[in-house]
Amino acid sequence: MNTLAAPAPALRKDATVIGLVGLAHSISHFSQLLLAPLFPWLKDAFNVGYAELGLLMSIFFVVSCITQALSGFIVDRFGPRPILFAGLALLGLAAFGFSISTSWWMLAAFSVLAGIGNGVFHPVDFTLLNRKVHPSRLGHAFSVHGITGSLGWALAPAMLVPLTLAYSWRVALACAGVLAFAVLIVLWFNREKLALDDIAASPKATAAKAAAGGSLDFLSIPAVWMCFAFFFFYAMALSGVQAFAPEAARLLHEVPTQLAAVCLTVYMMCSAGGMVVGGFLVTDPARCERIVGAGFGVAAAIALVVGFAEIPALAVPVLFGAMGFAAGIAGPSRDLIVKRSAPDNATGRVYGVVYSGLDIGQAIAPLLFGTLMDWHRPAQVWLGIAVVQGVLIASAFNVRRVRRTVLVAA
Repeated sequence: MNTLAAPAPALRKDATVIGLVGLAHSISHFSQLLLAPLFPWLKDAFNVGYAELGLLMSIFFVVSCITQALSGFIVDRFGPRPILFAGLALLGLAAFGFSISTSWWMLAAFSVLAGIGNGVFHPVDFTLLNRKVHPSRLGHAFSVHGITGSLGWALAPAMLVPLTLAYSWRVALACAGVLAFAVLIVLWFNREKLALDDIAASPKATAAKAAAGGSLDFLSIPAVWMCFAFFFFYAMALSGVQAFAPEAARLLHEVPTQLAAVCLTVYMMCSAGGMVVGGFLVTDPARCERIVGAGFGVAAAIALVVGFAEIPALAVPVLFGAMGFAAGIAGPSRDLIVKRSAPDNATGRVYGVVYSGLDIGQAIAPLLFGTLMDWHRPAQVWLGIAVVQGVLIASAFNVRRVRRTVLVAA
């Protein structure tokens, strides 16, 4: 009998799982920006204002939040693979639904469908990564997961706007539906690589574990709620950058419109690069909180510079890139903090509840930062982003403090 410890799975096996999960994750983020880049065309097509169009985004994220919290239980009960396939199918159907909509109410109905589809991804993705990827490679897995999400955000306007200009917004959204189903087909043909082993995936085994520990017992873990708060503030900072930071910087520093338009793309691309670096830094999980603190500390300092220092217009995209890189470095550590706080038998449930904080933050932040813009206070937008990033640092160390307190008590 071989008494040696089982070796780490082959790199190719882990890389395949990471790649497939990342591909699906990119469609989730891509679908979050299906409508926003097309607002100028949708406004005229449906004779509505930007407030009504913004409400579609709020509907999407509120539904996604509820779905995300609930889907974690379903993932733990039935396994992640069928839930992943269902989420991709719903996103594809929602995109086709948007393309044939003839009223705002139809757009709202398909926003609900898209929110349901989007809500399953984090519980599914992190359950697959945590259970199928060797622990020594989890930092890189979380890095790739974050990168593919950023690339999905970048792809949406890059794909939809040119198609709309060349054909129409309906054609653009139909093509988005085709893309979602194309990714679903790729995952279907690789479905065996996304299957959990019989013990992990068995509904009976999972139910037995849940019964033994209580399916809601994880809600009594303080670190889970600290992680929820962390992701809430993270979403607020990201939403502020995505929605209003470029325009606020343009007003403060007289940035040409064309140059301001590329700031967000520069931020997202540099954020993806930061996540690559962050994946190597987090090989030692004990450094998670320090990496988060350093990354968001630098990002907050840059936000204050943009908001209150006299800088040339050409320096603004550079500072966006530096801020994105710093925030990206913290990305893999951010996800590993949650992993270290989740019981082994409640991975999907913990990630579902924790990551619902993202949707809540993305639903609330535009109202707050948008109000500051309406009051003609662009510098306060940057101050708000910096303050929220500072809160993120405190939240990360709070998670560690609570986790250590529980371990000492145990």
